[in-house]
Amino acid sequence: MTADRKRLALLTRPREDSVALARALAERGIDVMVEPLLDIVALDGVAVDTAGVQGIVGTSANGIRALARVVADRSMPLFAVGDASARVARELGYTTVESAGGDVDTLAELVAARTPPSAGALLHAAGTVVAGDLAGRLGSKGFEVRRVVLYEARTATALSPALGEALAAGAIDLALFFSPRTAATFATLVRAAGAAGELARVATYGLSANVARELASLPWRSLRIAAQPTQAALLAALDDDLGSDSRV
Repeated sequence: MTADRKRLALLTRPREDSVALARALAERGIDVMVEPLLDIVALDGVAVDTAGVQGIVGTSANGIRALARVVADRSMPLFAVGDASARVARELGYTTVESAGGDVDTLAELVAARTPPSAGALLHAAGTVVAGDLAGRLGSKGFEVRRVVLYEARTATALSPALGEALAAGAIDLALFFSPRTAATFATLVRAAGAAGELARVATYGLSANVARELASLPWRSLRIAAQPTQAALLAALDDDLGSDSRV
């Protein structure tokens, strides 16, 4: 990277999910290129039965957004897997929101600590593909989980020409990955484009060990895993490297 240009970070999350992260990076003097590797498509005609439901479990911001489009009630308690999902829920008007600050394991523990199974079923706003076994973990604690499929995440089939050009020019300095699915998709597409060799200039950050596992075979300049599976922890890892300037 030359001294007269800002660092450029690649974000592969769906575009709506990249907005807050792009803002956080801009505050650090980092420009972003958003390359959504998942296209979120709402499913039409889905009926959501909330009778006997005591609360909502949200394992993604996309599921919460999809539920808000079809169910007007914002009064039910909503338990979100992480801080980013909780923030989206609050922005959409949900009045009682708690964040598990982690993954499906911490989400199941949070729910069990806050409410008894006898209070009613839990509504899981989900996509066609889910990560982890939330229903199994909550079921083992006596909860009934109603999974409602509200959207489909369609995987990109090729890197955009703009990203291909940026990689070839050595313009990408950082890459941030938040899910195993997007990480695996990127690994497949960058190899198909014959651009894997360009990643030797890129420092990358993965939200978890599962994410990093999908990226490990690529020739990154460096690969670092967040201390916890949260955006705040991932940004803390980035800040640490920015402070030492040893990797980025």
